[in-house]
Amino acid sequence: MNRIDRVFMDLRNKGQKALIAYITAGYPDIDATVELVHTISDAGADIVEIGIPYSDPLADGPVLQRAASKALEKGLKVCDVFDAVRRIRERSDIALVFLVYFNTVFRYGVESFIKDSKDAGIDGFIIPDLPLEERSEANGVIKRYGLHHIPLVAPTSHERIKEIVKEAGGFVYCVSTTGVTGERDKLDTDMAAYMEEVKRFTDLPRAIGFGISSPEMVMSLKHHCEGVIVGSAIARLIDDPSSVKDFVKSIKKALE
Repeated sequence: MNRIDRVFMDLRNKGQKALIAYITAGYPDIDATVELVHTISDAGADIVEIGIPYSDPLADGPVLQRAASKALEKGLKVCDVFDAVRRIRERSDIALVFLVYFNTVFRYGVESFIKDSKDAGIDGFIIPDLPLEERSEANGVIKRYGLHHIPLVAPTSHERIKEIVKEAGGFVYCVSTTGVTGERDKLDTDMAAYMEEVKRFTDLPRAIGFGISSPEMVMSLKHHCEGVIVGSAIARLIDDPSSVKDFVKSIKKALE
């Protein structure tokens, strides 16, 4: 069984929700990335998204854009990220997802990228810039290797949700609001109605991301979904691993 599926099955049996943490590979450096995954896992994260830095990350807000830029300035390469995942797998069986822009996959070679991801220990992919109308080839290869293509839906997706979630796997990344990633004090979207709309079209777990910044916000959202995704709030603390650990613990506790 794919690790992502196992995570949600185990949590569902316990009546719990998933904490999905996002980090940028290579920020502040690649060795720190490896250790950060272990720190986050020990603090209670159930799944870790590893973002592969890209020069034009259209879905990322300023905090994550800055992290990606710093990683690229240091000369980070895709092969370095694969190596980091292999090192993580020496000590951890946590579910791992790549968030990657399609140009990176295309330049590497679609099948080669997916195969090397599988061999390294990745369980799924989030590809924010891969249009619905052009994803069939990548989807076919991803499924052939037993991995998941995790779709993104937005509050404005409405009638497109049915097509977006078709042949998807793992979970549905439910973008909480229009715009880019980044911490927010509140969410303007009617999350109850939005999550019910997504549920009409899929049995996949729904994970809410973009803007989640505090345990209080998590407590207000957890009854509408099967998981939450936290990224920018972690990146802001990245220079202090103990603060990252305490923050992740606080989010996990809020999900109980």
